Amino acid sequence: MSKSIGRVAYRPVGVLLGIAAGTVAGAIFRQVWKATAGDGEAPNATDEDRGWGEILAAAALQGAIFAVVRAAVDRGGAVGVRRMTGSWPD
Repeated sequence: MSKSIGRVAYRPVGVLLGIAAGTVAGAIFRQVWKATAGDGEAPNATDEDRGWGEILAAAALQGAIFAVVRAAVDRGGAVGVRRMTGSWPD
């Protein structure tokens, strides 16, 4: 099979996996923030009562979690498409 088949097959899979990755990453972030900060809610960037350090730490943690979950989900999706189509999506 050609590479274009793998690429075409991956597009809808990639969209669904992207949505799932965002949902999973958000849930993981909320749990990690609750466990590490002892606070039920992560700070918003515009939260007047929170300091720069807390806001930037929350943003960095959220970004790292999202990137790891997204990479794992994308890689898993690409492996699945290769198994189904015989070609690696680009």
